[in-house]
Amino acid sequence: MPFGRPAMRTRTLPFITILAALLRPSTALVRSSVLELAILTGHLLMYPTGVVQERPPPRRALPALPAAGDTPDTPALHESVETEQEGHLPVLLLHGFIDNRSVFVLLRRSLRRHGWKQVESLNYSPLTCDIRTAARLLGRHVEDICARTGQQRVDVVGHSLGGLIARYYVQRMGGDARVRTLVTLGTPHGGTRAASLLAAHPLVRQMRPGSDVVTELAGPAPDCATHFISFWSDLDQLMVPVECARIDHPDLSVRNVRVTGVGHLALPVHWEVAAGIRQALTTEETAEDASGAASVA
Repeated sequence: MPFGRPAMRTRTLPFITILAALLRPSTALVRSSVLELAILTGHLLMYPTGVVQERPPPRRALPALPAAGDTPDTPALHESVETEQEGHLPVLLLHGFIDNRSVFVLLRRSLRRHGWKQVESLNYSPLTCDIRTAARLLGRHVEDICARTGQQRVDVVGHSLGGLIARYYVQRMGGDARVRTLVTLGTPHGGTRAASLLAAHPLVRQMRPGSDVVTELAGPAPDCATHFISFWSDLDQLMVPVECARIDHPDLSVRNVRVTGVGHLALPVHWEVAAGIRQALTTEETAEDASGAASVA
């Protein structure tokens, strides 16, 4: 009998080793979790500052045309008008579930520091029960931005559920006529199994795999003119599996960007992600590498 015990320990050792490896988190996961906790703490402190809807800036007035009979400096007049219209397109930021515009404080600061003059955020109510309702609100806000700025199109950045709302507006409500580029951050394009944990809320149910919204977005979209850039993270614990944050659609112009070592909450505040967003928005021909993939961290 004693000589049988070592054999049993030999058979048990691989199982214990595998179990220990599964239970022992990687250094990257620990680091990401600590960062997520720090970001969550800071965001809870900032949350009250973003509860009130952002007041839109006043409409910019163009230079007055000269009266009849005057001898205007026509080149100078055209130059001033062109100067007003030069630069980046307006950017609209759309937050995730039970969040508000305060999540974009750092991203907005980064964009403005690098030359974006028109950066706005839109709050939608946590009582909203349908992604389609939020998408209609987004559409009205986009039209308002275009009317105020004189631009025909805008760029949109959506975090988590915000990206799904924006995609629905673009792909199913004709929003591609207004949105040049849609950047999504940790958005459950394929539906996330983590949504089952909070399935009591209708919006959360629409983020599950196979939901009516996810099924609609998987349908044909042959004429969609918007270019999509999806940032997805290998350590996003709210995207299950993490690849559900990719956009895989044969009709859409898409670039999926893999982010390493960054959690869900860190995506809107991480400096390398912000740099990737700026690069994406300044690329003139973003559709040249529609099926490519890249890494930013």
